[in-house]
Amino acid sequence: MKFKNVLKHIRLITYHKWLVFKLCLKIGEPLRGFLHDFSKYTPTEFFESVKYYTGTHSPITEARKDKGYSEAWLHHKGRNKHHSEYWYDMSAPEKTPVMPYKYAAEMLCDKLAAGMAYEGKNWTKEYELEYWNKEKDLVKVNPKIKKFITSALEEVAKDGINKTLTKKNIREKYEKYCR
Repeated sequence: MKFKNVLKHIRLITYHKWLVFKLCLKIGEPLRGFLHDFSKYTPTEFFESVKYYTGTHSPITEARKDKGYSEAWLHHKGRNKHHSEYWYDMSAPEKTPVMPYKYAAEMLCDKLAAGMAYEGKNWTKEYELEYWNKEKDLVKVNPKIKKFITSALEEVAKDGINKTLTKKNIREKYEKYCR
């Protein structure tokens, strides 16, 4: 394990948490922003992520290429309710329930912040919508949440973060698609 990767990974996840916090403040969910992704500092997630650190994309992708799975991801998705996978239960009658507002809103902020953290100066307001459009058919999430996220990312791509991410706008969008 390279010490350089330890420092770079700490910097990246802390920067990502900071971005999520700032975005969650805009939508009136400061607690979700503050609590976001603390599990990334636990040994299970941290050490695997350092081992597979690239700085250009998630270390989870590299772990999956190497081992066929990621212990960090299995740990992370089971502890963080802003991930759709937390809410997926293939044995339940309702396999993908509608996520409560605070987690769906945090999920939106997380997606935007991840793109901003990995893309840096190359990030554009259209970036996350383009990424989402490639992955959304593979994501196991309630169709209502999928519409909510899609609508919000379309609005970000059109009008930008500051106009889109307001407490009133995101709450209304959630109510429109998820109630």
